[in-house]
Order: sequence, then C-alpha cells, then structure tokens
Amino acid sequence: MAFLGFSSASYTFRVIIFLSLFFFLCNGFSYPDSSLFYTHHHRHNLAKHNYKDALTKSILFFEGQRSGKLPPNQRRLGEETPVDLVGGYYDAGDNIKFGFPMAFTTTMLSWSVIEFGGLMKSELGNAKVAIRWATDYLLKATSRPDTIYVQVGDANKDHSCWERPEDMDTQRSVFKVDKNTPGSDVAAETAAALAAAAIVFRKSDPSYSKILLRRAIRVFAFADRYRGTYSAGLKPDVCPFYCSFSGYQDELLWGAAWLQKATRNLKYLNYIKVNGQILGAAEYDNTFGWDNKHAGARILLSKTFLVQKMKTLSEYKGHADNFICSVIPGAPFYISQYTPGGLLFKMADENMQYVTSTSFLLLTYAKYLTSARTVVHCGGSVYTPGRLRSIAKKQVDYLLGDNPLRMSYMVGYGPKFPRRIHHRGSSLPCVASHPAKIQCHQGFSIMHSQSPNPNFLVGAVVGGPDKHDRFPDVRSDYEQSEPATYINAPLVGALAYFAHSFGQL
Repeated sequence: MAFLGFSSASYTFRVIIFLSLFFFLCNGFSYPDSSLFYTHHHRHNLAKHNYKDALTKSILFFEGQRSGKLPPNQRRLGEETPVDLVGGYYDAGDNIKFGFPMAFTTTMLSWSVIEFGGLMKSELGNAKVAIRWATDYLLKATSRPDTIYVQVGDANKDHSCWERPEDMDTQRSVFKVDKNTPGSDVAAETAAALAAAAIVFRKSDPSYSKILLRRAIRVFAFADRYRGTYSAGLKPDVCPFYCSFSGYQDELLWGAAWLQKATRNLKYLNYIKVNGQILGAAEYDNTFGWDNKHAGARILLSKTFLVQKMKTLSEYKGHADNFICSVIPGAPFYISQYTPGGLLFKMADENMQYVTSTSFLLLTYAKYLTSARTVVHCGGSVYTPGRLRSIAKKQVDYLLGDNPLRMSYMVGYGPKFPRRIHHRGSSLPCVASHPAKIQCHQGFSIMHSQSPNPNFLVGAVVGGPDKHDRFPDVRSDYEQSEPATYINAPLVGALAYFAHSFGQL
C-alpha cells in the first residue's frame, strides 16, 4: 500500500491505496497451444466458434481490471477519505476509476445475466462475482446522501505516466457530484446499475438485493431532483475522457426504466409515461453505449408492452423497431455503416463497444419478439427475430475471427489476436519478473516499442479495426488497441446465448 495526500474540492485527505494485481498470463508462463481454444470446435457442426471458451474469457477479463485489495480467491494474477472508495474497476488501459463507464458496465453485465444468465451454467457464478465487485464499490461511492463519488484519480496526470498499478504514485484525487455540482447522467446510470444488479441478486442473495434497490431509489431521486450533466461542473477532470455528450435525459429515462423493472412500482411507470417524450424516448438516435442510453431504454421498455402486456407503454415497440431498423442492412430507415468485411462501424474510437452493445440489443429484442410472437416492422418490410439473431451472430463471429484479417479481437481467443494492446499492466513486465519499480515516464519506452506485450490480459476485447477492416496492432493507438470493460459487458450476454444455442453450455 502507499500513503499519499490529495485534494478534491475543499477536501484534503490522506489516502490508503490498495493496489491491484492484474489477471495476466505473465512472462514466465508458457501460453497454451492455440488448439486448446477449440476444445469443442468439431463437436458441433454448425458452430464455427467456441462461444463457451470466449464467454469464459470475456468474464475473466473483469478480474484483470479490478482495483483494490484483491481477495484470496483471485484466480490469477483507496482511499481513507470521508468514505471508503477501495475497489471497483479500472475502465480500460489506464489506472483511473471512472464512475460513469463503470456504472454502465455494471448495468450491462447485470442485463446480460438477467436475460441470458439461465444459459450460463458454470459461468453464472463468475458473472455474479464480476457484478458484485462493481456494486460493492458503487454502494461505497453513494454512501452519503445527495453525493456520489464519480472518479478516483487525476486522469490528466495518470495519462502522462505509463506505469503498472503496483507502482502508481500519481495523485489520487477524488471527484464528486452533489447538490451544488449536479450530475444527473452519472447518478441515474448508477441508479440503473444498482437496480439491475438488485434483480440479479433477488433470489440468490435477497438481503443484498434489497440494499441495492434501496440505494438505487435514493440515487435516482437525487439524479432527478438536482439536474445537470456532471461534465458541466467537472469538465477539466472528466473531459475529454468521459464527457456527457448526450446530456442527462437519456440516463433519467434509462434509470427510471430499470427502477420500474426492479420495483414494479407504478410511480416509475407513471414517471416514464409523463416524462418519456421530454427525456427523448422518440429521438432518432441509433448509438448505444456508455454515453447515450436511449436505444437501450427503448428496448428495455418495449418488454413491458411485448411481454408484460402493459398497453400504456405500447409506443416503445415502435421506438424499439425504429432503432432495430436503423441497423438492418437494406431495411427502410437503415442508416448504419458497415465495413467491407461486414462489421458495424459507428466511430473510430473504440468502435467494438458499439458492436457488442448493438449485438446484445438485437438478441434481447429478438427474445422479447419471440415471446410476444411478433416481428419488427420497418416501413412496409417485416423482419423476424431470426434475422436479428443472424445479424448479431455475424458481428460476434467477426469479433472472434471471421474477418478479412482472420484475427480475433479478444486476447487469448484463437490462434491470432492483438499482441500490443494499449494497457499499462499488460504491456509492462509483471512484478514477479521485474520487482523493481518502473517510474512514471520510464514505461513510455516500452509503450512506444514494437515488442509484443509480455502479459496476456485474457478475454480483453480491443477497440477493433477501422472502417476499412484494417488493424495495425500498435500499442500507442488507443482508439483501436485499447480494451474496455464496457466492450465486454454486453458481449457476455451475447456469448452466453450463442454458446447455449450451439450446445456448448
């Protein structure tokens, strides 16, 4: 542990930091023969990929992103503030705990379990552990009424260093939103995460589930009462890293949708009915990720009509259809872009997050449609749940290696995958092989080198290829080579579905 001073707003604290060891196959370990990745490859003639293996690795990745004092059951290899902020996840390849994407990651991991956890079998327990590591932290970050601690670490200073988390000595500033500096976006997303997780643990740990739900209700009330984007008050600290570009309205709709689902309280149903249009329910945006939640909220709320037969929210079937139509190639209202090799392409920066999130929504909506025995209507055209599943499968298969480069974009899956991911712990020698401290700037010589990473961050999915299917595998290229928790979270659900569908689970 290290003892450091830091300041945030009017506070100056002494910090106790419990440093994380990442889950890596460190140098000194021999990497398994690539044929082992296809243990069941030939058992199922219809399955070109071992989705079960990919599912296992996609969940395992979260252990590599843990921050805090690691538990004795860590499979491999803080703060003494007014509130304990030990724990949680680093978002990507840096050493910062960003609350906004962490909360979204938690919501999506929980949604993956809610929809497809019944198919996960032995991996369900690991998925729940990954969720609880996040929610334990979010409970700490929301322990004070009308206050949420939304970031640990100065991102600008952290990004000026390339060092292992064990060597981290940058100032661990803590940033918060409260009545005076509101953050409806991050607060409502945190409420969504807690509410979704409450559903996950409702049967297996009822007391914990009730704690999560009570906190979710309180946090959402704070988000709704004190409105504003968190990046307005914390712009120098959270931008350009995780600015809230879409505003906070989408998170309020998303958070209310999750609370309605978790509580079954008519209060939230009425909130959605009264405020839905104001909060952008009908806006024609088709990007779903850590910043914009409209599409996810539409799909989630469509279930209340399709499956639960609540006619008061029947309009969300149309809103959900509009989103789905926008990503079906050739459909009326189709506005999405695909690479020549067939990958959905939204943005140059971390595009794979939109691939996994959209694939998850396609599969989830297909599930709802199947239950309701209906289809997607795009103008005069009709698309079946099977068509949605086939689009999602093509995206997941591309990620796993069915692409022009024949490269898997998940570290440790398949014979060819990224070797120079933009990740400090993966790129620097692990403590076991290099016990001496690596100084802040010293690591940049390795970051800019062409040598492969010495440690495999198993299960990490990187940002992926550009719009021409090119991937240079260059460590400094964070847009294409950096993994992130919110890439993996929705992928967990998609992989569980396909592993089950092809008899691998």
